[in-house]
Amino acid sequence: MLKQNNETISADKLWQDFSKNEQLTPQQEERFRQYTDILLAWNEKTNITRITDLADILQYHYRDALHLDRFMDMHSINSLCDIGTGGGIPGIPLKIKYPHLRVLLIEVNSKKIAFLQDVIEQLGLENVEIVDLDWRSFLRHVNEQIDLFVARASLPVIELVRALTSGTPYHRSTVVYWASLHWFPLPEEKPYIKRDEGYEVGDKMRRYIFLKSE
Repeated sequence: MLKQNNETISADKLWQDFSKNEQLTPQQEERFRQYTDILLAWNEKTNITRITDLADILQYHYRDALHLDRFMDMHSINSLCDIGTGGGIPGIPLKIKYPHLRVLLIEVNSKKIAFLQDVIEQLGLENVEIVDLDWRSFLRHVNEQIDLFVARASLPVIELVRALTSGTPYHRSTVVYWASLHWFPLPEEKPYIKRDEGYEVGDKMRRYIFLKSE
């Protein structure tokens, strides 16, 4: 029983620190708690994430997603598209913290789509849509105002910059790519790189690569 109590206190402290650092409202913290419960429950029956420890989820999923607001004004963004969202990261954490966002979640895996639908329904998230198209099909068939594309370990930059070519409806959008410390661009990717911002999450150094057309 003592061990259980210590674990409960530890989990509460993790949530308190996370909520304080990210300046969450009580409702937003509760939604993150719900999201975590759903994520772990689904992960017992299908592979949604390899990260299952609460401290690591808060650090390497949620904080890694939300740290973006240190480098751009999310209140000035109206619409966001998460490319290859998987378990909904970074799109859903950003939606929870910035509820004004219109969010598209691109995902083709049927089990992950079912998971995302469950999250959207249980958390009562409004103005969130799942798009079951691959990236190139999305660019050919979807024409919607999108201010910001985000891609976390889903596609290489050479694929992402397809959105920024003059023949697409998104050539004026911004794309943010989550990169490792040791990532380096191909020559054909370099013209699209407008900012390269390093940051620390947990014990890892990572980078946000901001892509935009000329």
